[in-house]
Parts: sequence; C-alpha cells; structure tokens
Amino acid sequence: MVESLYSFLASVGFTHPLHPMLTHVPMGMIIGMVVFSLLGLIWKKTALTETAFHCSVLALLAIGPVIGAGILDWLHLQQGAWNKYIIAKMILATVLTVLLAVSVVMKKKGASQTKMLLFYLLCLACAGGLGYSGGALVYG
Repeated sequence: MVESLYSFLASVGFTHPLHPMLTHVPMGMIIGMVVFSLLGLIWKKTALTETAFHCSVLALLAIGPVIGAGILDWLHLQQGAWNKYIIAKMILATVLTVLLAVSVVMKKKGASQTKMLLFYLLCLACAGGLGYSGGALVYG
C-alpha cells in the first residue's frame, strides 16, 4: 500500500517525501506558542497567552498527519529500518503529542501562565530533538 501511494504521487510528478513539508505546521506553532506565551507573561497581555493556546491547539491538530507522513516516508525511503534516530523520533513524537494534549487540557482548567510556559518549553525541547534526529536521518 505504501509503495502504491508513492507510485501514484510519482506518476503525477510528485517525488518529494511527504513528511518534511508537513513538519512546518506544528513546529511553527510550537515556536509561536512559546513566543506568545513568553510575551504574554512579560507584558501581562491575556490576548497573547490566548494566542499561545491557539497555537498549541493547532500544533496538536497537525501532529497526527505529520507523524503519519513520517511513518510513510520511513517505510518508503528506509524500508522501515530501525536505528537510534528512528527510535528517538518515535519516542519524542509520542512525548510531544502527550505534552501538547496535556497543555491544552491544563489551559482549559485554568493553569497559570508560568505553568503553561513551562509546558510549552518542554514541547519546544521535544520539537528540537525531533528536528535534530530528522536531520541526522537525512544528512547523516
């Protein structure tokens, strides 16, 4: 099934991996939620902390398709070969998804801005680890 998807895409002229073009959505939202949360905390602006929350919701919604595309690319391009970077990516993607989900729930329950910023920073750390391990997979 995976090969038939990539064969179809190649037949219409699309030969690029799927995962890299999708990663920008949650990664950008994660950077945004940290920046908006930090600025909201510094300037005491609730509109900025709400924007950070909206970024976290968008990141959570986008992470499923990104993980799915990553698995498809891994199966297609690396034939599902296991290595330390794939294992790291799978662990970090799971942790990131849980952190995003918990942060959304915490915000809905009225968590403090400081606590939210801490969770957003943990998400950013996971995103950084995912980017690093992805780069190591592709570029060695």
